Amino acid sequence: MTTVRVRSATAADVPLMHALILELADYERLRHEVWATEHDLARALFGDDSGRAACAEGLIGEVDGEPQGCAIFFTTYSTFVGKPGLWLEDLFVLPAARGRGLGAAMLRRLARLAAERNYGRVDWAVLDWNESAIGFYRGLGARVLDEWRICRLDGEALAAQAAKG
Repeated sequence: MTTVRVRSATAADVPLMHALILELADYERLRHEVWATEHDLARALFGDDSGRAACAEGLIGEVDGEPQGCAIFFTTYSTFVGKPGLWLEDLFVLPAARGRGLGAAMLRRLARLAAERNYGRVDWAVLDWNESAIGFYRGLGARVLDEWRICRLDGEALAAQAAKG
């Protein structure tokens, strides 16, 4: 019988999580956009000695005791709901472990965390071509908000706007 377990990430999980992020980027055809190092990820999840606080959290998903996926998320705020929420930045399960309930277990854990913290919702983005993920999310009861588009200010455009400030 398959055992699925979701646990909070520890500092020792950073190399694994970074490797999973790279696999996710390959799957999404976005590897060229990954600049984050293990050090960057460790600082984001656990803070650092300079006093920089953690700004994200992580989960590790295991199947039969072996790490097979991860989720990385952080707190947001909705002015419409009037409460914080969780933004799921990454959810990834290795291909060999898919279909065993690990992705659903990680999303259930996020839902429990949001409920325990009295947060109003969990949000995330999905690539429009990723029909299997869209179907998976809809199967869990998630709404796919087709009318919204993600906007991003980064790189030279970010620097240019910051310089005007």
